[in-house]
Amino acid sequence: MSLQEQKPEDNYREWFDRAPLIPAILQEESTGEVLMLAYMNLESFERTLQSGKCTFWSRSRQALWCKGETSGHYQYVRRILYDCDCDTLLILVSSAGPACHTGHKSCFYREYPYIPKDNNT
Repeated sequence: MSLQEQKPEDNYREWFDRAPLIPAILQEESTGEVLMLAYMNLESFERTLQSGKCTFWSRSRQALWCKGETSGHYQYVRRILYDCDCDTLLILVSSAGPACHTGHKSCFYREYPYIPKDNNT
């Protein structure tokens, strides 16, 4: 049986065997707004499953962190989806406040000034 055919509870440890850090995209369930991108390792994923609050691995601090632990702006898990290769997570959340450390609802509040080229597509 391939990874894609297995139930997530049967195979999620294998995801982290192949890639110790997996990107996790957080999306507000009620609006569809993309809130942030963070990384999970096996321990942070299991803590998230147990607590219902998003926990991540900080690459800069080399430590686990529960989103909202200091601010109170927890990200409560509603659904967890994973991609076809089992190497990226999309976590639908109910946000208790701003997701961004700057105080913005989303970490994606800035836009790069890009002008699309006419590719006739």
